[in-house]
Amino acid sequence: MIPPVSGHSQRDRLNTLIQKGKAPARQLLRARILLKADASEAGEAWSDGQISEALDTSVDTIARTRQQLVEGGIDAALTRRHSPNSARKRIFDGAAEAKLIALACSEPPKGRSRWTLKLLESAVVEMAIVDRASDNTIGRTLKKTSSSRT
Repeated sequence: MIPPVSGHSQRDRLNTLIQKGKAPARQLLRARILLKADASEAGEAWSDGQISEALDTSVDTIARTRQQLVEGGIDAALTRRHSPNSARKRIFDGAAEAKLIALACSEPPKGRSRWTLKLLESAVVEMAIVDRASDNTIGRTLKKTSSSRT
């Protein structure tokens, strides 16, 4: 069971958030989860299974929302936390991307009619444009810039 949403002011806040409908979908879902799981006298005290079925969401999402409420309060449960470590660093920054595009648009190596992703992969490392890169990364980078000649 989730601890009661303390006081009517927090329940009112959640209800107002849902009624306005202007918040991001994830925040509205979490507000609905908290209201359904509220174990206070005013709450519904639904089980995770009931909430999951009613709101068409996973039990894991409900458990995470409960945990965030317990650990950080209602604001923590409603807002998405961005971890600086969650996103990978880009292999190609602007300068390296420009060099890759210039290389892809240049004449291919002798004996080749065109650049392949594997050839570009080897070339960017040999030319010290980047330390390492996969052909998949190179393909995505070129596709993103619409510069793919391969």
